[in-house]
Amino acid sequence: MTATERRLLLVGHGRMGRLVESLAPQHGFRVTGAVTSANANASDWPASDVAIDFSAPAAVRANADRLASRGTAIVIGTTGWQHVEEEVRGIAARAGIGVVAAPNFAVGVNVFLAVVGRLGALMSQQPAFGAWIHEHHHAAKRDAPSGTALAMERRLREHGYTAAVPIDSTRAGSVPGTHTLGFDAASETITFTHQARDRAAFAHGALVAARWLIGRVGWFTMTDVLGL
Repeated sequence: MTATERRLLLVGHGRMGRLVESLAPQHGFRVTGAVTSANANASDWPASDVAIDFSAPAAVRANADRLASRGTAIVIGTTGWQHVEEEVRGIAARAGIGVVAAPNFAVGVNVFLAVVGRLGALMSQQPAFGAWIHEHHHAAKRDAPSGTALAMERRLREHGYTAAVPIDSTRAGSVPGTHTLGFDAASETITFTHQARDRAAFAHGALVAARWLIGRVGWFTMTDVLGL
């Protein structure tokens, strides 16, 4: 390991885990191992500076507990686990580790979300327009609406938008992820869309977050990582 190389543990070794593994050297990481259902005993996991979790929603809390007991910082890329977020936050706080959690790690999506917030503030003063969100993901994605769609609605609310925002989800084909925010009035429509062309955007973002997280303690999002 070089002086600037960091040790990375993969939690989950499916499509996203393998993609992170292939891109890790570009971000100065050496992958020390991968956690799967076959080696869920934390005592068998290799030492690492940070872990990236792209496993399954039901496994996030247990993974966090095991990683926290080892003092390992965690980047949580799994979606659909927010019902246990307060428990995971408590685990991280008690262990004094750093966590970056986000519904979407693509850098462009996080810039997109920052603009969604600004649009929420602007359109809150335009009652003639009705808002809507549509998201389209591949057929195998289980959670709907997506975490990113829910984050879009949350940004609108945080910036003063109070009108209804219906969210529509499509699960078909192999689309990595497309999210659209629309505002429609009687004579005009505004649409704002982010489209992921492949999953590499999510993997690169998670690795950027992992590098940034090393040496930090607390609960963070990509807004913190990117200074947005």
